[in-house]
Amino acid sequence: MNPEERSKAREEKLKNYNPNENGLHDQGIFGLPFTGEESEIVLLPVPWEVTVSYNSGTASGPQEILFASHQIDLFDTLYPGGWRHGIAMQDIVPEWQSLSDKLREDVEFYLDSLSSGIAFPDNMGITAKVNRECEKLNTWVKAQTSALLEQDKIVGLVGGDHSTPLGYLQALAERHSAFGILQIDAHADLRDAYEGFTYSHASIFYNALQIPQIKKLVQLGIRDFCEAEFELSQSTSGISVIITDYDIKKKSFQGITWHDQCIEYIAHLPEKVYISFDIDGLEPSLSPSTGTPVPGGFKLEEVIYLIELLIESGRKIIGFDLCEVAVDYNEWDANVGSRVLYKLCMLAAKSKFGSQ
Repeated sequence: MNPEERSKAREEKLKNYNPNENGLHDQGIFGLPFTGEESEIVLLPVPWEVTVSYNSGTASGPQEILFASHQIDLFDTLYPGGWRHGIAMQDIVPEWQSLSDKLREDVEFYLDSLSSGIAFPDNMGITAKVNRECEKLNTWVKAQTSALLEQDKIVGLVGGDHSTPLGYLQALAERHSAFGILQIDAHADLRDAYEGFTYSHASIFYNALQIPQIKKLVQLGIRDFCEAEFELSQSTSGISVIITDYDIKKKSFQGITWHDQCIEYIAHLPEKVYISFDIDGLEPSLSPSTGTPVPGGFKLEEVIYLIELLIESGRKIIGFDLCEVAVDYNEWDANVGSRVLYKLCMLAAKSKFGSQ
C-alpha cells in the first residue's frame, strides 16, 4: 500500500471503532484495529536477552508490553489524534525467544564459572556459539527493519535487551549518510565485547560507533560506567558525549533549569536523530524489574519534554527503540513500558507528520 491507500484503509476501519474504549484485547497493540500494512508506525518485537549479566526477564518484554498496552487511553495532548496514523506490532517470533532461552542457560553456566574462578578451555565454545547466533539475530533485525523502511514506515524496535537494535542501526546507516543517537540510559554500554560476547547488551554503543554514518552519540542520565568506557568516549573526538545523571542534577542544584539543559544537550545532535530508550534510564521506581537497575534517573516527563524540544528544534526522529523492560511479580514494569512506548510513537509521528 502507498500512504494514500493506507490512510483510506484506516479510515474505513475507524467507522466502526470507538477510541474512547480501552481494554480491547482482541485488537492490536494499544487496542488499535490496524494491521502493519495499514499503519505508518510499525513495531518490531525482539524477544532476546542472551548476554544479560544481572537480572533476566527482558526477553518477555515485548509480550508483556503488548498485553499492558490495551489499558492505555489513546487521547494524548502531546499529539492528539496521532494514533490515527496507525500503530501496529509485528508478530513475536517464538523461535527467537526459544533460542534466547536456550542460549541463556549456557551463558549463565559460563558466567557462574567466571565468578567462581573456574577456567574452561575455550570457554567450552560458549562465547563463540553465542557470538554466531547474535550475528544471525542482527542480520534478521536488519532485514526486517530494512523492509519496513523501504515502505516509508516509522520503525520502533521493542526489546529484549539493549543489544537488539544493532541491526536496525545498520539498516538506517544504509539510508542516511549521517545521523545521531540520543541515548536515555543508566549505563554507557561502551564496553568492548563485554564478558567475551561481541554483541553483549553492554557493548551496543561500542558496536554502534563502528558505523561511520553515526556522527554523534549523546548519552544522557548515565550513572554506571567503567573507566574504559569513559576513556573510549573521550577518545572519539567529540562523537560520543557522556552526560551523567549527576552532571544533570548538579546543574539543577545550581539553578539551571531542565529547559536550558535540554537546549544545551540537543545542540550536540545533527539534523537526523535516532532515540534509544533503555527503561533503566528512568528512576528505578518506574522499572524495578529491569535487568540492572541503578539509583537516580529521570522522571518520564523529563524525557518527554526533552524529545518535544528536540522536535521543536527542527530535528527529525528517524527511528527509535525501547529496551530492557522486564516483568517480575506484577505488571508495573510493563505498564510503564507500554506508556513509554506510546509516547515514543506519538513523538515520532509528530516529528514526521507535524501537527496535522
